[in-house]
Amino acid sequence: MPGRLIIRTYQPEDFDAVTILWRIAREKSLPGFQCQKGHFFYEDRDYFRDRILTKNEVWVAGFAERPVAFIAMQNDFIDQLYVHPDYWRQGIGICLLNFAKERSPKHLWLYTLQININARAFYEKNGFTAERFGFSDPPENEPDVEYHWLSNS
Repeated sequence: MPGRLIIRTYQPEDFDAVTILWRIAREKSLPGFQCQKGHFFYEDRDYFRDRILTKNEVWVAGFAERPVAFIAMQNDFIDQLYVHPDYWRQGIGICLLNFAKERSPKHLWLYTLQININARAFYEKNGFTAERFGFSDPPENEPDVEYHWLSNS
C-alpha cells in the first residue's frame, strides 16, 4: 500500500472520486449483474447524493488525498462498504470493518446480494453470520442476505 491508510469523514469534494470508485467496484465484483440491472452513471450519482449521503454518515479511506474506499453507516447498519478493485485484498475492507466496530462495538448488520460470493465470504471470514435470506428492495429486487455481527465481550 502506498503510505498510511487514513479514514476520515466524507467531504463534498470527495463526491467524484467516491462515486467513481463505487461504480467501478460494483462493475468489477458483479459485471453481469451491473450490465443487466445497473443504472447509468448519472443515476448512480443522484442516488449517492440523494439517498446514501442523506441517510448515512460516510467515511472515506485513502492515501493522502486519494480516496480508495468508503463506508456509509446509519447507527449499527452498514449501508455501503466498497473498496476500489485496485486495492482489493490489501486489508482496507478489514480496516473499514474495524472502524465500524469501533463506532458500534456491540452489533453491526448489513445486506448483500446472495450472488455476491466474494462479499459474503469477506463478511463471514470477519465474524458476520447470515441471519436471513430474502429479497432486496426495488429497483434491484434480487435475493439478498442479512448479516449480523455481535461482539464477543
